[in-house]
Amino acid sequence: MPSPVRPELAAARATVHEHITDALKDPAFVRLADSVVLARFETMKVYAALGAVRTLLESGRVVPGQTVVDSSSGIYALALAMACHRYGLHCHIVASTTVDATMRAQLDVLGATVEQMPPSHDLRLDQERRVRRVRELLRSRPDVHWMRQYHDPVHYAGYREFAELANAALPPGPITVVGAVGTGSSTGGLTRALRAGGRQVRLVGVQPFGSVTFGSERFSDPEAIIAGIGSSIPFGNVRHELYDTLHWLDFRHAMAGAVELLRGHAVFAGLSTGAAHLVARWEAEQGATGATHLVLGADTGHRYAERVFARHAEALDPRTLRPRRIADLDELAPPWAVMEWEARPAPPAARVPLAPARTPGAADTAGATGTVSSNSTVSTTSTRSA
Repeated sequence: MPSPVRPELAAARATVHEHITDALKDPAFVRLADSVVLARFETMKVYAALGAVRTLLESGRVVPGQTVVDSSSGIYALALAMACHRYGLHCHIVASTTVDATMRAQLDVLGATVEQMPPSHDLRLDQERRVRRVRELLRSRPDVHWMRQYHDPVHYAGYREFAELANAALPPGPITVVGAVGTGSSTGGLTRALRAGGRQVRLVGVQPFGSVTFGSERFSDPEAIIAGIGSSIPFGNVRHELYDTLHWLDFRHAMAGAVELLRGHAVFAGLSTGAAHLVARWEAEQGATGATHLVLGADTGHRYAERVFARHAEALDPRTLRPRRIADLDELAPPWAVMEWEARPAPPAARVPLAPARTPGAADTAGATGTVSSNSTVSTTSTRSA
């Protein structure tokens, strides 16, 4: 006679997913400390891509069989290709020079058209070059829909489902969300949904030095501007007024967090997760709020195997690392700084002009600096990315 299966295991095994995106999008919640929980994803961008594509189809802005295009450094590209595979759309990716052979092969097999930019050591040039190519494509193919993951708030939609999961998984009471700020949709979308549901949420953003998003562009730490954490051009989807506290970390601090996460908790995650883990660890030690700290673990560590994990012996000891508190961006300096952002508006270099309704060939604001704060509403009609 077969061994009886415990009811909780039977329930866990009962779900058969209709598409791989259903299995990939939900995180595993892992306790790292008494008041720190990691939401660990294989790729968190599946929420952004699925939510955006589903919303566009439901509203009629995109129809089955149409081609959607966007610029990406890889993670969003794969998520968008899988969403297109699920919903019967064609996918065209203008890819960063950082997209590796493994990612490129997956995109090719999924049927995505991939145009990869030539090698460049200048991240701003890489991003602007991709945006220019998207504009050219739109001029020649007016039927193509530009996803505008950097600017279109439709990418916030999918994170409502994540907020419901987090509400169910975490105990009652305040939450401190700690996450790397890339396009802004994950930290912003989750926080807005949690607050709308009645949760008291403090949002702690994590940035590298060298990013314009929160005013550290005068510094140079090219290794630290990685997928999911920072940008060399303004992103309209970053709602600066949502953030309560900001941390800036250099590459070596992010590396320390990633290595410690694997060594101490057997969690293999990327650099943006490592940076958020280090920040959440310090924030929880302050113990002032009594909140549950929710760390966003956006992706796995595979793309950092050589650059980070193979060099684990070089990693700093997280127990010795502390940020320097600052009160103004003029005081900002590496290697780790923390500032109470308190819903300030976007710094000048991070402000994005309001975008007009999309017409074929219309210029994207991602490659330009402007004078209107990114806190303003960006058009919802129809890119380094996480």
